[in-house]
Amino acid sequence: MKLYTFPFAPNPIKLDVFLGEKKLEIPRQMVNLAHGEQNTPEFLAINPLGALPVLELDDGTRLCESLATIQYLDELHPEPPMIGRDPLERARVREIERTIEFGVLARVARIIHNANSPLPGVKGIPEVAAMERARLPKLLGIVDARIGEHPFVAGAEPSIADCTLYAALRFAEFGKVEIDPGCRNLHRWLASFRERPSTKPPTS
Repeated sequence: MKLYTFPFAPNPIKLDVFLGEKKLEIPRQMVNLAHGEQNTPEFLAINPLGALPVLELDDGTRLCESLATIQYLDELHPEPPMIGRDPLERARVREIERTIEFGVLARVARIIHNANSPLPGVKGIPEVAAMERARLPKLLGIVDARIGEHPFVAGAEPSIADCTLYAALRFAEFGKVEIDPGCRNLHRWLASFRERPSTKPPTS
């Protein structure tokens, strides 16, 4: 296997944290998004969407969507389970992970890319950034309430929901997007989760 990645972008961070929790090591090839390498003909031949991460299997098959890649690897390496242990638990984990993906991470990304995108050639719309800033606190409040007093987003064990939330909040920090200080559960979770070995930069 080989992983095409850029360890500073949110979807690659999400996958890196998942791999860290699983204690899986996959050789990596850097694709520098800030330098526009995702738009080169060589990389577009690998993923026509020009997005990361991409997991290339030994037979040349490529998985180009982070959640599909995570599910594939979770089924290959079921311990520790990161998507739940039974049908209801898996549904609940996917439910909150999708809420975080579309409600928090996507909103943070729209704020950043419309306010001051780090990607070359991206021209933002300030009105869109302002609109998404206004909408973000409600979604953060929903996630904060879901975490409650639990050590992890979906309960007593880490899951893919933690991976996505960590990636979202890391991206928010990078883009100077404020996380409502009133979301105390969220801030407590982040302070604790970022101490886990899975959040440290990969060495391979």
